[in-house]
Amino acid sequence: MTTVHTLASGSSGNAVLVCCESARLLVDAGISCRRITCSLRELGLTLEDLTAILLTHTHSDHTAGLQTLLKRSRLPIFASEDAARDLCFRLPQCGERLRSFSRNSRFDLGGCSVTAFATSHDAPGACGYRFDTPDGSVGLLTDTGYVTEEAADALPGVDLALLESNHDVETLESGPYPYYLKQRILGSKGHLSNDTAARFAVTLAEHGASDIILAHLSKENNTPAMARGAVELALSAAGLEPELSVAPRDSLSPCHTVTRRCACRK
Repeated sequence: MTTVHTLASGSSGNAVLVCCESARLLVDAGISCRRITCSLRELGLTLEDLTAILLTHTHSDHTAGLQTLLKRSRLPIFASEDAARDLCFRLPQCGERLRSFSRNSRFDLGGCSVTAFATSHDAPGACGYRFDTPDGSVGLLTDTGYVTEEAADALPGVDLALLESNHDVETLESGPYPYYLKQRILGSKGHLSNDTAARFAVTLAEHGASDIILAHLSKENNTPAMARGAVELALSAAGLEPELSVAPRDSLSPCHTVTRRCACRK
């Protein structure tokens, strides 16, 4: 059985657990080691049960727990070549643990085939992932200013998608953020808006995604209702009805079980 849990999802911290075959993969560690350990305990797991940590990029909301994790475990850390170099600069002690790869490459971890693909974010070597297992496939796309060609090639056909829906454009533009920060978020190396996420959600559902989880919502520039409403509207207009949910910001999500099935059309 292949399962997905988000441990946290938002601007203050991100971590995802993908379990398949004999692999238990922690994607990002942007919350404290204590919180990660507590979430694992709720699932009947410990740090020793994990296979590896995979990083999407090196911003603190994806790496804040790494330093303590390095002290409390011997887990290998997988990151793209540029991200690995940046991480070594930030945390020199992680050097011997790092397993670097080129973006748009594929490797196997415990019976799970992992495909990395380039995203567009203001961090060195930012990437997303696709996980293919005997039960089905999982795609993870967050922290990108737009849906890159690499993501558009890699993700259609996944059964479950964890998809960034960071902000509502009007809320962001009229909100209190300084101009430079608004431009960063709206730019090509920023974050996906609800409307952009909605369009790509339709593409994913048309290609068979039956479970879509909206992730990395901004606390200041979005709400779960706004994100879900925008994506539901687009899916409904296309006659598609996949399971749709919003990842909790600060707590462990329900279990999402990955199965091969097609999104139902109305």
